[in-house]
Amino acid sequence: MGITDCHVHINPLWEMRPDAARLLAHGHPAESRILREPTAFLEYLDRSGVERAVLVNYVAAEVIGYTESANDFVSAYARADPERLIAVGGIRPDHPDPEREIERLARDLGIRGIKLHPPHQLFSPNAYVDGKLPSLRGVYAACERLRLPVIIHTGTSIFPRARNKFSDPIFVEDVALDFPDLTIVLAHGGRPIWMETATFLARRFPNVWLEVSGVPPSRLLTYFPRLAQLAEKTLFGTDWPGPGVKDIRANLDAFRALPLPADAQRRILDENPRRVFPPLKSS
Repeated sequence: MGITDCHVHINPLWEMRPDAARLLAHGHPAESRILREPTAFLEYLDRSGVERAVLVNYVAAEVIGYTESANDFVSAYARADPERLIAVGGIRPDHPDPEREIERLARDLGIRGIKLHPPHQLFSPNAYVDGKLPSLRGVYAACERLRLPVIIHTGTSIFPRARNKFSDPIFVEDVALDFPDLTIVLAHGGRPIWMETATFLARRFPNVWLEVSGVPPSRLLTYFPRLAQLAEKTLFGTDWPGPGVKDIRANLDAFRALPLPADAQRRILDENPRRVFPPLKSS
């Protein structure tokens, strides 16, 4: 199988606030070879048995430290092998001209998805409904038009200053209703509190996907007991090198050891990621 890890953090870690960086599985590897040399990360993926990785970046200066320069970082990094490295960027939810900015990210930087992190960016995903963040409507509209998937963090965050009241996936229901052609990925599946809500949304809406990174694979069937039945709507991801995720290969091996049918594993590891993050068209 051409396995895709749909949630990897190759980020400009030198921008992280020190207290946030201390929670990473490998400390603060801002000077590590993997961050300086994409070929080193590609070698790591080869050793891990992974063909492609979705490099999840976002903007959260107040909580984590990441600024808009994360978009330039991931764009340059993914250029080493854009077939295998899928650049995901971010945008402030209050951006004054979100549609133009997202067009620029896609056109000029090769960004292939947008990450929103409500508990780190301190907003509700549906804040356009009550007029608190009208710019969010432009974010979703641009991504829908450009066919860019939007990855939305759901579930709790243990990072300092995170506000978990924004983590409930039920707020994404409005987005799925109002933007039916927008591909929405529920990162972390609402764990560890809102798994049933995330499962419901993935089952209800054709455009909503359940992504299970950040959950120890040995506990996946406890968190998501109907995972086999949800295989057509589920994406594999590790959240490496996030808290508790020490190695991609170990995470993948534990997932493959689950008592899931072979066709379910194939969908989750290979087929579904290629639908959500399709390979680049041949020139």
